[in-house]
Amino acid sequence: MSSSRPHVLVIGAGTGGMCLAHGLRRAGISVAVYERHRTRTDGLLGYRVGIGPTGSRALRECLSPELFDTFVATCARSPRYFNVITQRLRQTASFELRPDTDPVNTDRSVSRMTLRQVLLTGMEDVVHFDRTFTRYEQHDDGTVTAHFADGSSALGDLLVAADGTHSAVRRQYLPHAVTRDAGSINIAVKIPLTEHTRSLLPPRVLEGISLIFGTRGMMGILHVMEFKWDSGGGLKSGVGGADADLLERWPGLLYDNTRDYINIIVWSTARRFPADVMRRRGDDLVRLALELTRGWHPNLRELLARSDPGSCLPIKVATSEPVPPWKPSTVTLLGDAIHTMTPGRGVGANTALRDAALLRRQLTAAVAGDKPLLEAVGDYEAQMLPYGFARVADSLKNNGTNGDDPLYRPVVGRLALLGARGYFGVTSRVPKLRRKFVDDLYAYRGAED
Repeated sequence: MSSSRPHVLVIGAGTGGMCLAHGLRRAGISVAVYERHRTRTDGLLGYRVGIGPTGSRALRECLSPELFDTFVATCARSPRYFNVITQRLRQTASFELRPDTDPVNTDRSVSRMTLRQVLLTGMEDVVHFDRTFTRYEQHDDGTVTAHFADGSSALGDLLVAADGTHSAVRRQYLPHAVTRDAGSINIAVKIPLTEHTRSLLPPRVLEGISLIFGTRGMMGILHVMEFKWDSGGGLKSGVGGADADLLERWPGLLYDNTRDYINIIVWSTARRFPADVMRRRGDDLVRLALELTRGWHPNLRELLARSDPGSCLPIKVATSEPVPPWKPSTVTLLGDAIHTMTPGRGVGANTALRDAALLRRQLTAAVAGDKPLLEAVGDYEAQMLPYGFARVADSLKNNGTNGDDPLYRPVVGRLALLGARGYFGVTSRVPKLRRKFVDDLYAYRGAED
């Protein structure tokens, strides 16, 4: 294989890995993606992910113009408000968010399931399903071989670990790079958005993203996701023009069952959950969510009770421990495979996309003859590690993300809750502070430092 025109092996067809694959193919660099799931519809979760300016810039750089426009067209209605509410549905604060008129410099609500279908579009010749990675071998001639559970293998010039928090590549390549429990557990549910479930929410909650500061150390977040297609997968009334043309041509809806829904996540310190919580599923997990939210507003509890049991999922929140730089080689990593972060600041997917765009630029420079392949990999890692682990640290500082947060302590927790509610209440009511809060929110989610 030629070092001037490398063949790249990507392990994992997640957000970062597929963004990289698109970017490499557009740059004329040979790439193959190996995904452990059997088909493009397996392993899909319909929960929301926020794509901010950082992620949108990366997608625009790596995707074809038409596919980037399809990404924008398949996003859910953007939230108009960021709300802070109590468990009794009382408003503590509400911040008006910027309109989504700019295709890049805004925050977008995306279904993970739909985003995956967008990123798989047109990549049938690139993605190999049902390939569970087991190990790799690096050879003296500068190539690397990936081995899979079915006995097959693949030879390339660079292997990129995009296989998530439990990365098998990372375990072999950087055995000292570990993740640890953040000490909190989430229960995520998905509720169909109907006229009745819509009526259970106040207008600003219905039109926004709402952080729930509950008592007794229970937190929550609620997103309402509305798309341009209806329950049958057809275009909604009023959707026309370029969006209609894109969606009518897009084959992704053949594989995507995402429809309008409400996503609620409740979480707390792991100490609040039964020992077997990670083994619970379906109705049993819904009942546990209801037990943990006793005292919450009846409308919120009714939404939990109406959730789709098949969508109910327990999530043990993990975080990466920072690692020092290593000598670059024919193996590298991106996204959660190297810097798993809590959902505290909502930038995990955006950081993976940023990694993908950065690695694509470095490999393109190597192909152009500006630098050797290993130097390009080293330059990528030298930039990725500092910003990646900075985002990991930021996410741990967010209210309630860390299981040792004061919010979860018996006495101090009540004071911390009052302090958090007070901060948001004052900030939302003072115009100068309100503007600064929103400006800082967008600046952080669009940062490239």
